[in-house]
Amino acid sequence: MPRINWMVLLLLAMGYALALSYGSLTLASLPTFTALIVTAWLARRPLRWQQLLGNGMFIVLAIALALHWLPGFNNAKVIDKAVFSEGALPFTLYLNLDKPLIGAWLLLACPWLLILRARGMAGSVLLVLPLTSIACLGGAWAMNWLAWAPKWPDQGWLWLLNNLLLVCLAEELLFRGYLQGGLQRLLRHQGLALIVAAVLFGLAHLGAGWQWVGLATLAGIGYGLAYRMGGLAAAVLCHFGLNLAHFVLFSYPMLAVG
Repeated sequence: MPRINWMVLLLLAMGYALALSYGSLTLASLPTFTALIVTAWLARRPLRWQQLLGNGMFIVLAIALALHWLPGFNNAKVIDKAVFSEGALPFTLYLNLDKPLIGAWLLLACPWLLILRARGMAGSVLLVLPLTSIACLGGAWAMNWLAWAPKWPDQGWLWLLNNLLLVCLAEELLFRGYLQGGLQRLLRHQGLALIVAAVLFGLAHLGAGWQWVGLATLAGIGYGLAYRMGGLAAAVLCHFGLNLAHFVLFSYPMLAVG
């Protein structure tokens, strides 16, 4: 097993052992961890049917983890109905222990996700991030879902770390690395893989309302282009950069009426 995989396993073990000692994790989560280990083992087996079974089971587990359906995870509420700017909806933030397991599984079961395109990373971020931010945030502002509201609240650093590590990294591993990259390898068609991954990314935001599905799909196209040009790191940076601009410069998460 590559050294980075052992590092991931060690950090996971330490983090979740600490969560267990503080009661944020219970023994009811043991079947989930067992299922993730089994599916990762199947996904890396040489036989095709084992790989398909492992990946199929993982997709079901990933949906359940993302929707917080599985027992044993007591996600801590660290921001409770905070109003960051005038006219904005209250914002609540949980430090999720379940959703990051999706990204951890992908790193361990799909080593091809870590292929870097260092030469194109900076250029792709500099090109894609401004265009995607203008299209998505400008579109939301034009439709009166956001207003200009520069700020840096006391909880800003907590939001920043959570959004980078537990949101952007995990989501880009799943949607760009696993789905777009996997479909590209399977279908041999970069454009179709990008669009499918972007649409699925948009639908994943349905919980925030239909008004955000289109904008999230548009953002997904931008992140997909960054991934094609600069690799996974470029997609993560574009995703985080857009989210940071939204948080710092506009109503967050959105206006109460719009």
